[in-house]
Amino acid sequence: MASTVTAVTDRAAGLVRLVPPALHMTLARTLPRVASRALPALSAPERLLVAPPVIEPGDPARGAELYAGRFALARLLVDADGRSIFEVPPPSADWAAALAGFAWLGDLAAAGTSLAQVHARALVTDWLSRRPPRIGRRPEVAARRLIAWLAWSRFLLEGADTRFVRRFLRAVATESRTLRATAWRASAGLPRLTVAVALAEAALAMAVPPGQLRRRLALLTAELERQILPDGGHISRNPAALIELLLLLLPLREACVARQVEPPAVLLGALDRMLPMLRFFRHGDGAFALFNGMGTTQPALVEAILGFDDAAGRPVLNAPHSGYQRLESRSGLVVIADTGAPLPTAVSAAAHAGALSFELSLGRERVVVNCGASLRGDDAWRSAARSTAAHSTLGLDAVSSCRFLGGRLARLAGPLVLAGPSAIKVTREDGPAATTVRAAHDGYAARFGALHERTLVASGDALDGFDRLVPAPGRTLADEEATLRFHLHPDVAARLGDDSRIVLIRTPGGRSLAFAAEGHPLALDESIHLADPMGPRRSSQIVLRVRSGQASRLAWRFALAEP
Repeated sequence: MASTVTAVTDRAAGLVRLVPPALHMTLARTLPRVASRALPALSAPERLLVAPPVIEPGDPARGAELYAGRFALARLLVDADGRSIFEVPPPSADWAAALAGFAWLGDLAAAGTSLAQVHARALVTDWLSRRPPRIGRRPEVAARRLIAWLAWSRFLLEGADTRFVRRFLRAVATESRTLRATAWRASAGLPRLTVAVALAEAALAMAVPPGQLRRRLALLTAELERQILPDGGHISRNPAALIELLLLLLPLREACVARQVEPPAVLLGALDRMLPMLRFFRHGDGAFALFNGMGTTQPALVEAILGFDDAAGRPVLNAPHSGYQRLESRSGLVVIADTGAPLPTAVSAAAHAGALSFELSLGRERVVVNCGASLRGDDAWRSAARSTAAHSTLGLDAVSSCRFLGGRLARLAGPLVLAGPSAIKVTREDGPAATTVRAAHDGYAARFGALHERTLVASGDALDGFDRLVPAPGRTLADEEATLRFHLHPDVAARLGDDSRIVLIRTPGGRSLAFAAEGHPLALDESIHLADPMGPRRSSQIVLRVRSGQASRLAWRFALAEP
């Protein structure tokens, strides 16, 4: 059987290299389904051999709320009001997915009471007595449920009666078997890798034949090779994906060790590259830069993950495969810039139109930011967050540098990127006194005949920037309004100088910066910060508006000033 599956897998890899790109998706969905049918079914185990450790601790306060029937998931609170929570109409798809994912078991475990333990078993039993809702049958949601059941299996099984134990173990085996058969339906990117992790963990937890364990670890290895880039970033270019994946992969590695199974070399290599990338995206306050789907950071959770980083070194500064650059100065200025090439369409559902945008922090305080991914579930907020105008970069005619799939097609396939920059050129120079990054993108070439070039120079106590719009080869630059935006973090105060030529910025810690743009008046407009833990917050943005023909050289500077 092992040779049969290996042959199918090898043949699939060869075919994918030979067929046109339009057929890749068909093969990706069909061949894994054929391979999964060749695998023997799993029988219910007599016991679980390992429970993967949990990095993200539960919250006892939330556990008490769950015990009382109040489920705060995906930023929405639902009170069961005496009914089964699984009968309550879900307020959003994200909430329904979170409920069906069962990660909230950790909050009940954190409550630390026998009543919470009994209640957790009652909720699992209630779920098992029903047909899962449609969203609960999605492979990525089922995978998270299986991972949660395995992670909290000791909490659920300790002191349980024989009937529950048997039913739970049978459910784990059934969930694993069903997930293996439906894995081909998982969307490319993080959902598919989550499924591979769940299947590997289930195989480690149950006494499966060695050949089946090897096949599941091989599936995981293949997804890691596809998705983890050489510099440690994820193929989606979403910094949040790193956090999610490390929360999955680190426990998997520990489960391998507990079972005395050699972790795949590809897994170990991926972890060694991913952990330093966490440091790359962090500002001084521990929060992640807001690019391509990143929302609120939980600094304590990131610290817990970094506890597994034995090297504990400085962050890398150049992430060319992920498409980001980091600049640091002696005065504590940190700049993180998006200089990334286009994403594969299949993993672009969370991508933003933020080409050449950047964020700036000073010590432990953030100054210039992007608006960040909306934590609200509605499409309007998510669409606004993905626009070029929500980023600290240059835009043309209020049009984004990417075009997104919308309407009914977006509901079917996801809000994928249909068009955008086809290439981004980047050069970096690290000198003793300054670091210079030059980048250009062609996201406005097709519509406006324009290329956007940006240069960032971090030196001493200042960040100098230069933006240009130049005609694309063989094109004439359209006469449109060009808008240069610098979104400010809501914690900083900003005021416009009397002559509208300078903006004075003061951080909560009392440090001051001055912003000026050579030869151009400035405006201080309203903005909104979408990635705050408490929800959207009003903020401000520095805005410079010119005609595209005047944007042959826009020079600007952020410089430390006397308080």
